[in-house]
Amino acid sequence: MDYGKFCFEKSKREKEAKKNQKVIEIKEIRMSSTIDTHDFNTKVNQAVKFLQGGDKLKVSVRFRKRTVAHPQFGEELLNKFKDAVAEVGVVDKPSKMEGRSLVMFVSPKNNK
Repeated sequence: MDYGKFCFEKSKREKEAKKNQKVIEIKEIRMSSTIDTHDFNTKVNQAVKFLQGGDKLKVSVRFRKRTVAHPQFGEELLNKFKDAVAEVGVVDKPSKMEGRSLVMFVSPKNNK
């Protein structure tokens, strides 16, 4: 067998395999614990758009200065966010404190 032909067919198979795979990105949505209603709804709409596009989400609530003393407000906000995107997304990792921010991961639902 010709080595050049072998290399050509191998590269052709690799290109075909690359064409069929979907790259999943992780989009991040940052909020403050003192976010207002309209701003929250805007963030939810963006999240729904990202999840419908097939991307994963990292939702983080950043605490600044004295708000670090009240992480329960961030928990409430993330629970509210989880309920708002429940029809298009599922929580991968529940909320967890990482430094001065509370982080939760959401992935799109599989509707097959």
